[in-house]
Amino acid sequence: MKAIGALFALALVIPLSTAVAASDSYPSKLVRVVIPFAPGGSTDIVGRTIAPKLSERLGREIIIENRGGAGGIIGIGVVAKSEPDGHTLLMTSPAFIINPFFHKIPYDPVNSFVPIARLVAGSRVLSVHPSVPAKSVKEFIALAKNQPGKLVYASTGVGSDAHLAGELFKMMAGIDFLTVQFKSGGQAITDLMGGHSDWMLGTVTLSLSQIRANKLRPLGISGSVRSKLIPDVPTISEAGVPGYEASQWLGFLAPAGTPQAIVNRLHKELTQILNSEDTKKMLEEQGQDLALQGPTEFGKFMAAETAKWGKVIKAGNIKVK
Repeated sequence: MKAIGALFALALVIPLSTAVAASDSYPSKLVRVVIPFAPGGSTDIVGRTIAPKLSERLGREIIIENRGGAGGIIGIGVVAKSEPDGHTLLMTSPAFIINPFFHKIPYDPVNSFVPIARLVAGSRVLSVHPSVPAKSVKEFIALAKNQPGKLVYASTGVGSDAHLAGELFKMMAGIDFLTVQFKSGGQAITDLMGGHSDWMLGTVTLSLSQIRANKLRPLGISGSVRSKLIPDVPTISEAGVPGYEASQWLGFLAPAGTPQAIVNRLHKELTQILNSEDTKKMLEEQGQDLALQGPTEFGKFMAAETAKWGKVIKAGNIKVK
């Protein structure tokens, strides 16, 4: 896995000498967007928000196909084996780069795909139970340092986004705590509200109603910018852990060999869609921040994310049984 980050970047500078010009008739049939998770999650919701608008711009029907299983591996593998003609696309999340650290996968995460666009980034919010005597990120860190290994972190599965976000916080803040894993964010937040756990890094949308009801106290946002849904809550980076950032980004990829002209067309159309005011509003209501990147920038971003989370996994000696 050490080489994967470098390969992401290298793939961006190697010319695709075998690429051919895309037909002016693209798309010539319906376009399938594979979401490698079950319906109802953030990837699915954002995908279904964008699909009708992309269909309008391309002039062809777009269908969302949920191919969940094995943490996204099954659906990603389906796209890797698809024809590279722009009619089968992958919409995915950090699982795309994290899975290879823990599982044997039936595709090459670098050479089986080409990046099209990074779209959005959904932040998490560091929330504590009201009984926890910390009113800020700095106070929470001080509390954790005074009680090493005592505070209980409600997470959602070994190797999950939430787990790694917590491990990154541990590493950068220089603290230790007890992690308890749950099968879902819903179970984790229920445990936290019951006072059995002390804190969690839940998605903003999952945590919002409990925060507004004063059942949870928000201390910091995990992303690089404040959430428009709770703008008074500072980012963790500005509140006490400079440089901290952990968000669930979402983006489009295509099978390797997809003509560059098609990749460029899709990037152009997606950019137009996400820059429209109605789409921005819908995504903001879903707790998503606009994080548009083109093919080259998205590829470099994935390389950097691979290196970042690889260090966290190694430092935490994280292994999936």
